[in-house]
Amino acid sequence: MSWFGVTPLKKFPAPVLRPMAPFFAAGLVIAYGVNAAQNAMMASDEFKNDPRNPNAKAGH
Repeated sequence: MSWFGVTPLKKFPAPVLRPMAPFFAAGLVIAYGVNAAQNAMMASDEFKNDPRNPNAKAGH
């Protein structure tokens, strides 16, 4: 079925996931590093009792 003379959703044999795999892996490494840094900062003495900290002890 053509739409204005163009076949929509035509399959092209272009690789997509294999060339992008290093970028996906780098994104996972960055996300893990940011998560580890945030957890370390929330557990530090400076922010341990901050009311904005979700791990702060209630009642302080």
